[in-house]
Amino acid sequence: PQSGRTKEIVKTEGIDIMLVLDISGSMAAEDFTPDNRLEVAKRVIKDFVGKRKGDRIGLVLFAGKSFTQCPLTVDYEVLNSFLERAHIGQVEDGTAIGMALATATNRLRESKAKSKIIILLTDGVNNAGEVDPATAAKLAAGVGIKVYSVGAGTNGYAPVPVKDPLFGTRLVRMRVEIDEQTLQNVADLTGGEYFRATDT
Repeated sequence: PQSGRTKEIVKTEGIDIMLVLDISGSMAAEDFTPDNRLEVAKRVIKDFVGKRKGDRIGLVLFAGKSFTQCPLTVDYEVLNSFLERAHIGQVEDGTAIGMALATATNRLRESKAKSKIIILLTDGVNNAGEVDPATAAKLAAGVGIKVYSVGAGTNGYAPVPVKDPLFGTRLVRMRVEIDEQTLQNVADLTGGEYFRATDT
């Protein structure tokens, strides 16, 4: 059976967007009801992607290392399927914000789009990788990329699931540490903006 051919006219604003998503262990914190930070972030990203029309969007995932999960594409179904597969533990733990920005910048470097954007979502402090966030931001700014950074997490303490050999998995209240100054600096260096997300 064949479906035949269809034509669709897509009007695009000429925007290339790299979504950069933190999948480190702290994203398991359950301060965003009804789920943990990562699952809520995935739903919000899926909703965002669903509202775009014709823009090329890609996905970079990071923890202690970063990698491209999906290159720039207008096939949002493929992008969403890659997003669904994102999970904590895919790479060694840590928070390599600078490396993640460098990976996304490398993907956008050759883009001819009139607007090149990185949307970075993290809940932590840069503590891994060979490139620091400020250097990565300067590289991005040098090729005309704006970074919009989002710090995800409630203020104060958040319940985090911890595996206990005696009692199984239990929730432990841990201090929320987001390096807001670095995220603000990254946004400022590239002409973007910083946002703090304390709920869904």
